[in-house]
Amino acid sequence: MSMSQEIKKAREVLIRGGVILYPTDTIWGLGCDATNPEAVRRVYEIKRRAESKAMLVLVDSIEKVAAYVQDLPDLAWDLTELADKPMTIIYDGARNLAPNLIAEDGSIGIRITREAFSQGLCQAFHKAIVSTSANIAGEPSPACFAEISEEIRKAVDYIVDYRRDEKTKAAPSAIVKLGTGGEIRIIRP
Repeated sequence: MSMSQEIKKAREVLIRGGVILYPTDTIWGLGCDATNPEAVRRVYEIKRRAESKAMLVLVDSIEKVAAYVQDLPDLAWDLTELADKPMTIIYDGARNLAPNLIAEDGSIGIRITREAFSQGLCQAFHKAIVSTSANIAGEPSPACFAEISEEIRKAVDYIVDYRRDEKTKAAPSAIVKLGTGGEIRIIRP
């Protein structure tokens, strides 16, 4: 199947409220429609993770970030342009997302993906997509597809074929918290 066919298939599953296992700009992720509370609940269930632990979302452009945060700090544009590796930015004032996805303090982590598959999927889906490591809570994050447990693989509605054979070990993104007053806190360099 070509990448565009895979994107189409994954998009159909997301539209139906399903959960996918897909390659991102960092590690393989569990994904779903970030605006669908039931789909988000299933991801928490698959990971056996408490809903109080927020998950991040992927979008394909800084313009899309503005749809999900009340005040997009100017600094976000600069950070996004200057980032030389994947960076998740935590913003205050999350909006237009499933309530069970937003942290208790009202914040949300958003990453702009530049990786071909996940970016193409975000563009085709027109909404933010949940991206959380494809592991049971408390277990190590899989650095490549081969390290994803059978339990996770069996629990999802669709597994993307693209990039499954890659053996390159991927790393999680840097995480930065941006305050509305322009303050920056580095959470994971």
